[in-house]
Formats: sequence, structure tokens, C-alpha cells
Amino acid sequence: MATALHAAAPDEKGPATSPDKTLLRFITCGSVDDGKSTLIGRLLYDSKLLLDDQLAALEADSRRAGKAGGALDFASLVDGLAAEREQGITIDVAYRFFETGRRKFVVADTPGHEQYTRNMATGASAADLAVILVDARHGILPQTRRHSRIVHLLGIRRIVLAVNKMDLAGYDEARFAAIVADYAAFAAEAGIEDFTAIPMSGLAGDNVARRSRRMGWYRGPSLLEYLEEVPGEPPAADEAFRLPVQWVNRAGADFRGYAGTVASGRLRVGDPVRILPSGARTRVARIVTFDGDLAEAAAGQPVTLLLADHIDCSRGDMIVADDAETPLVEQVEADLIWMAHEPLVPGRSYWLKLGTLTVAASAARAEPLGLNDIGRATILLDRPVPALPYRRSRRLGGFILIDRATNATLAAGMVAGFPSGGPENRLERPGGRIIRLAGDPARARQAHERLRARGRTSFVLDRASLLTELASDVGADEAELARRGAAVARLLSRAGVTVLIAPDLPATAALGPELDLSDPPESWDWII
Repeated sequence: MATALHAAAPDEKGPATSPDKTLLRFITCGSVDDGKSTLIGRLLYDSKLLLDDQLAALEADSRRAGKAGGALDFASLVDGLAAEREQGITIDVAYRFFETGRRKFVVADTPGHEQYTRNMATGASAADLAVILVDARHGILPQTRRHSRIVHLLGIRRIVLAVNKMDLAGYDEARFAAIVADYAAFAAEAGIEDFTAIPMSGLAGDNVARRSRRMGWYRGPSLLEYLEEVPGEPPAADEAFRLPVQWVNRAGADFRGYAGTVASGRLRVGDPVRILPSGARTRVARIVTFDGDLAEAAAGQPVTLLLADHIDCSRGDMIVADDAETPLVEQVEADLIWMAHEPLVPGRSYWLKLGTLTVAASAARAEPLGLNDIGRATILLDRPVPALPYRRSRRLGGFILIDRATNATLAAGMVAGFPSGGPENRLERPGGRIIRLAGDPARARQAHERLRARGRTSFVLDRASLLTELASDVGADEAELARRGAAVARLLSRAGVTVLIAPDLPATAALGPELDLSDPPESWDWII
């Protein structure tokens, strides 16, 4: 049974309990084989934070791995999946909690391989600080730059450049300085305003938990010293109160509460509030929690609000201070981290989930994006929603895109801003396409079903529908049948409907491209 801590030596500071310790969430990231898992393992080991059974497992794993000279395999403390241990790489995000005498920490060890970039972005989404590792032998690599850009996009402003494996570079000061200079040039180009560089060796323990005697030329703190002292992200004191409604709580006949986590600001009983998007106004009657009523609630607290009036408010709505500036928008400029093998298709309908709100959305303008790509897109929403730029609020500016057919998460998005300058800069919702079908007419219905699954309105325009409704008088006049079909197709298209013209109607080249439905259904994706 795990009960004993790896005891600190008499002259070392061991962990202590203190109710006022601050919490720091950080990630380790960078290119593959830069030593992220080893660094975290060494940090836990040197900080005397391992239980006896963890030490025994570490020694057993190290023996199985055949480490030369009986060296400890610190990465095994973090890499928990069998595949990770077998391959010697990190695949999934591994979270570890630890605390020292000064602070509490949650660290996320993220993968370095390019195919797992989406895992890294997931781990970074909740972090306050990023430790970006660089192998001193190899310097700045493409994945180092990619992870740094993602960290910056996700709003992490505190970055540690951990130049690792200095033992393999002879603890050379010039090599460290050259890597720092290379990263500084990249950081200036990427908009990264500041970073702290620390030379270290995760395997040997140099500058991890304590300062290294083998790099006397370095005068800064060890990694742990820096993590213990760095200020956390200060709360935005001037932010107005905002609470996305997660659940309407009907605990009794006379109880209607609106539950959620306060996204920003503070609220007191009696304060005036508005409901978005409706704009209805009321006041706060009670602030209820599991432990009883509160007089005041602040950012980060889960609460249930009871309002003075019976008004329409449901999941996905937002309760805000009456004077809060919270724009209702129908389109946003957003940075996307694409997480799916299926590429982004402009015009296709997706689900966009922002906080507790889910709406239909499509990309009107977008860079070509495939798996692990990062780019900018203009996103159109099916109705006005309250949102803020990500730089002001992670909760109200971060979203995900979801495939409407499979419910798979396709991308993580950060609201960069909103169109401005008047109607001439706003994008109109794209009209429906007109597509002439070739091949098997019976498969037109399959295309229609695929469109419907993607949330796109479509209509199969065939000979039977025209002759029954609008062309019963044309007889054998194929030209007139084609003319009337073209007119109907254009009208439906202007209304936003995708029109599938069946092969049994006369060909009219002016109506649009031809799609051969004899091809496999997967080749139809370009129409949706």
C-alpha cells in the first residue's frame, strides 16, 4: 500500500500543507525525443515527491528497459500506456499532480510526434505556462515552432525555453546562447513577447530541481525554482459578470435555478442582469451553491442563480451584468487547429460548440486545412450568439467544431475578432449550389441524404416532380422542360438550397458542374 513519501534529506525542504498555496497548471511540449517525460520524472524524483511503491515500480521498469549501469528510466513515471513504454514515445496527454512547500502543480506531458499535435493542443488548452523543450544537440526544430505557435494561439503568455540534454552538448555555454538567439528570432516573428531560457539535463538532474554546479556560467533559477516563483495569470478585475447557462435546475415546484460556472467578473444578490441573446432584463434573487446561499459569486465558481422574474432562459443562453459589453455576432474571424484527417470544407455545415452553446456553422473563407494544420477562417453562424475574443476570455472565445454526421471533434478554434467597418465587410451566407447529376438516377437520393446528415438543405429536381407540378403542359418540348427546370433551380439556390438536378432532366450546362453518381459516395464530399 502506498503510504510513505520518498523522504527528503534533513537539509532539504519537503512538501508542506498550506491552504493558501496557489495552483499552477503547466505543460511540457516540443519535438519528439526532446526528453519531456524524462524531465517530469526527474522533477518528481528530485523533489522527493514519490511514494515507496512508485520508486519500486520505477526501478523495476528501468531494469526491464535495460538501462545501462542501472540508470533510472524517469520517463516511465509519466508514460502510462503500454504502447508508450514499448516505443519510448509519448502518445497521449499524461497529467500529474504534485506539490512543494510553496505551490501546487498540475503538469501535462504532451506528445512530440507531429501526428499527435492535436493531443498537445488539448493539453495546452487549460495551461497557464508552457515548458518548451529543445534538444541541445539539434536546436530549434519545426515541431518546436509548431508547438510554440499553438501555445501562443491558446493564450499562454508564460513560456520556458528548456534547453535540455546539455550533458550531451558538453554543458557548452556557446551552444546554449546560439539556441536562445535562434528561438528569440522566431519568437519575434511569431508574436511571442517574452520567454525564459534555462539550460538543463533532465537525465542528470542539472537545473531541474536545483541549480547545476556543472554550468557555473548560468546565473538564473532552476526549473522548479522558477515554477515556484512565477506569478500566475492575474484575474481580469475589470471584467463584467458573465455566466453561460449549463442547466435549468427545477428542484421543486417553486424553484427554477440557472446553473453554470461564472466565466468572468463578480455578482451580488440584487444586481441587475440581462439574458442573452433575448436581451430580457431582471435581477438576481439568490445565489445558491451545494454548501448554501452566497451573497456574492466570482469567476470560476459553479453556482445556481435564481432570478426575480419568470423569464425565458435555457441552456446555451448567457446571464450577464446589465452593463456588460457582450456582442451578439453571426460571424467570427477565428484561428483553427485542425484535428481530423478529413479536411475543412468551406460551405459545409458543422456544429460549433462554444461553452454551453451549440449552433450550426460553416466556413465562408478559410485557408486549406488538413490534419494538424493551423489557419485562419471566417465562420458563419446560423443565429446570433454572445462571444468575446479569445484573448479576453478563454471560456467565451474558445470553441470546437464537430462533424454533424459522426459527432467527431474536427477542430479547436479561438475567436480572433469580428468583422467591422459596415455591411460591405460582412459576408453573405453562401447560396445553395446547383449540381447536375450523371450516372445512376437512383443514387440522387443518397446524395440528398448525405447533405441532410451534414445539415445542408437540398432538393432533388427530377422529371417527375417538374411534370407533376410546374411543367404538366410542356408535352415533348424538352427545351421548355429544361428552361423551367433551370428557373426553379435558380430560385431554390437563391434561398440557400442545394439543388440536385437528376439525370433524367435535359442537360443545361449553364446550371453548374456535373457530378457522376456512378463514382463511390466518398467522392461526393466536395458538394457538401
